[in-house]
Amino acid sequence: MEYLLGIDMGSSSVKASLLDAASGRCAGSSFYPRTEQKIFAPQPGFAEQDPQCWYDCAKDAVRDAVKKAGARPEEVKAIGIAYQMHGLVCVDQKKNILRPAIIWCDSRAVPYGKAAFEAIGAEKCLSHLMNSPGNFTAAKLAWVKEKEPAIYAKIYKIMLPGDWLAMKLTGEVCTTASGLSEGMFWDFKNEKPARLVLDQFGFSPTLLPDLVPTFWHQGGLTAAAASEFGLNAGTPVSYRGGDQPNNALSLNVLNPGEIAATAGTSGVVYGVTNKKKFDPQSRVNTFAHVNHAAADPRLGVLLCINGTGILKAWVKRLMGAVSYDEINRLAETVPAGSDGLTILPFGNGAERVLGNRHIGAQIAGLDFNRHTRAHLCRAVQEGVVFSFMYGMEIMKETGIEIKTIRAGYANMFMSDVFCETLAGVSGATIELYETDGSLGAARGAGIGAGIYGSFEEAFKTLAKRKTVYPEAGKYTEAYAAWKKHLDGVLK
Repeated sequence: MEYLLGIDMGSSSVKASLLDAASGRCAGSSFYPRTEQKIFAPQPGFAEQDPQCWYDCAKDAVRDAVKKAGARPEEVKAIGIAYQMHGLVCVDQKKNILRPAIIWCDSRAVPYGKAAFEAIGAEKCLSHLMNSPGNFTAAKLAWVKEKEPAIYAKIYKIMLPGDWLAMKLTGEVCTTASGLSEGMFWDFKNEKPARLVLDQFGFSPTLLPDLVPTFWHQGGLTAAAASEFGLNAGTPVSYRGGDQPNNALSLNVLNPGEIAATAGTSGVVYGVTNKKKFDPQSRVNTFAHVNHAAADPRLGVLLCINGTGILKAWVKRLMGAVSYDEINRLAETVPAGSDGLTILPFGNGAERVLGNRHIGAQIAGLDFNRHTRAHLCRAVQEGVVFSFMYGMEIMKETGIEIKTIRAGYANMFMSDVFCETLAGVSGATIELYETDGSLGAARGAGIGAGIYGSFEEAFKTLAKRKTVYPEAGKYTEAYAAWKKHLDGVLK
């Protein structure tokens, strides 16, 4: 047997899956911790995690997944890594962590990105980076440089979360063009690391890891890591990708016009294009996709809504002893529009789609005599879908056509109400597949290690679970009311 190991390192948990390379079957899967990983917020708007916890959770998840699969160490042929995007990990020359990782939903660096955007100039910045520096990794490093100069002086390399995990596994410090683009370190005009960003912030180019292809032998497991993970030394790490480009890969979304979506802690719609276009306000963001090449561009236009699954989890906690399945069933008992109950799901930090503003989550139209917890359950899901639609209208301005949306059958996409609302308001057909980020990373590892000779071979076993077709006009009035409320808040 030949197995491919995928590790999906999120902010809530780390999941590991073993894929049978021949059949495409998931042979074993596990995640840690069983409750959500802690996010530390030492100040309002801050969000940090301890990278060592990621490693410990990955170790436990991999050992458990291998055990469930009944796989022998020598049967695991390659490893792929998916990871939470936009984070910042700083290490010294001994590769020791210098401070907690500043993760994706941390909004402290917004002023630094804004100042850099103004200093570089809008046209130059957007045409080279496809984005404003915003609140991405480069701006987070600028915050460290100003606020923690003693730590900054000790930095040997900066890494994205997935780069750091790969370093722990292989000893190699490297990254990809896709990774550099998500940190605002990639120049799309020149197809190389962005000197204009390094110069603006006063960063030495030596802080960046070495550049390697996304699908490639990026290093082999060290003896120490192999022992901790129960695998063979030398097993190649042959793929890495940020969680949203990787989610698109897991759904075989690789070519212009194809769309992927996910609705975990955050929610994302991710469309692929071959055109180097951008939103002038950077409300949606363009990154190098996992299969991007200078001669054959593949860019991912990403809409992110921070407060997605986390909103549903918050409501679940408030409701007490109720499961997500019960929440979905309650939502089905209420008509479209939730009888006028409206929720803005923006309670998880500054939202890029709102111009990096943090307006907080809001509930409007609440009537104590009419609305029940069932209305709340439906309004939560509609609020998330409508925020997706708000962003997709911006995506269309960049040339993205939204006709079919592919998603894994997981999280909020397990709700009929959620899927039907998204199909109805967008006019797109929703296709749901039996896959996730860890399985996508496993297939990516198979491509990078040469076990699969092509993308077509890697995805010929991808199984579709369900198709949801749009019901025209059913959600038009509810979306208009939601958008009117948002516009009033943004004034």
